[in-house]
Amino acid sequence: MNFASVRLVTNDVERLASFYARLSGVAAVHLADGFAEVRLPGATLAISSEALIQRFNAGAAPAAANRSAILEFEVEDVGAVLSSLGIGVEVVQEPTVMPWGNRSLLLRDPDGSLVNVFSRPQP
Repeated sequence: MNFASVRLVTNDVERLASFYARLSGVAAVHLADGFAEVRLPGATLAISSEALIQRFNAGAAPAAANRSAILEFEVEDVGAVLSSLGIGVEVVQEPTVMPWGNRSLLLRDPDGSLVNVFSRPQP
């Protein structure tokens, strides 16, 4: 079994895809009206409109309702990522060194999902 993707359900696919493209530096691929993917090494972040979920998945996932999962992205330089995002991004926790040594920045995406951008300590 391979882990393929995480899918976020939204009412604004373009806004959410633009946020993750800006965060990752990887352009979103729009595969259909209301569906996009940000394809990263190791996994894909899929973004779907709530209308598609209602139509094809029995309405199983409401838009912008995530409050328990954290999307995590490992980067070389947390500060550089924060600087590249510019104003308008909700910072939950400024870059902080965690007890296990990672430097972590917590953000919220435009739909309120929690995003952890972190770097591991250099040996």
